[in-house]
Amino acid sequence: MTVKNVLVTGSSGTVGTRLCERMLKDGYHVTGFDRVDNRWVREVDGITTKGDILNEKDLERLDKDYDVVIHLAANARVYNLVVDPSKAMENFQGLFNALEFCRKNGIKRFIFASSREVYGNSHKTKHSEDEAYVKNCESPYTASKIGGEALVNAYSQCYGIDSVIVRFSNVYGMYDESDRVIPLFIRLTDEGKDLVVFGKEKFLDFTYIDDAVSGVIRCVERFEKVRGNVFNIASGKAYSIERIAAMIQEKMKGVNRVIIKDSRTGEVERFVADTSKAEKLLGHRSRTDIGEGIDKAIEWYRKTAR
Repeated sequence: MTVKNVLVTGSSGTVGTRLCERMLKDGYHVTGFDRVDNRWVREVDGITTKGDILNEKDLERLDKDYDVVIHLAANARVYNLVVDPSKAMENFQGLFNALEFCRKNGIKRFIFASSREVYGNSHKTKHSEDEAYVKNCESPYTASKIGGEALVNAYSQCYGIDSVIVRFSNVYGMYDESDRVIPLFIRLTDEGKDLVVFGKEKFLDFTYIDDAVSGVIRCVERFEKVRGNVFNIASGKAYSIERIAAMIQEKMKGVNRVIIKDSRTGEVERFVADTSKAEKLLGHRSRTDIGEGIDKAIEWYRKTAR
């Protein structure tokens, strides 16, 4: 069956905005769902229904005949959920409501945006999809994602809702003014303020937004062939946070200081994605190296976010 009618929750977020934008250009009929207006792309705002994923009655206002639901909506900042773990419960509730919407309306395809946080801190650095363990759960955010994956699988087993799970890793690029490390460091460097690196030895896999979105679209295109699978959607390369700070300073000719502090509670310190499964089954590979991606992120910031 050809997938054309798509619901995207969290459509005003960074990934949601770019995903909707790309899918509209590719000819999909897309409905966005978010509790805030889309401030970046007028066309995406025009197809977005305003509503709260935590409120079942808001979901009832949507159409009921989607070919696939792509669930992106979440509180996504790890340390924020350490400070306020109730936001992790919101992630569970939002996912539950999205799955119930599918169950009640006979929607049989579901894509869930999970995270590389599910791998936690372990003796390994590079992780394939079968290496996520509850015992390595580092934070309430991690629990909301690894538990969310369990809930998605339960709905597949009990109610026949086929699913694909994608695990993102440090997505960055356009449509992001958050305190994620790359947009934060770009903004602080522009303002001449100190950059704080939490963890001198921390290095992570950073994924440019267009590569992340392309991975999701490949899941939609190949859904019938890859249903039931989990995929790392990442670059397969890792860089230290200190190196990221230095690259941004160099590119922006920044003279601000870099301050090194200890890692914060709940954060993964070392991660590289094994992307071979996505390459084999989806035909997907990240194309944007970190230097090019940061250049694009800086360009977008200078044109748009100031």
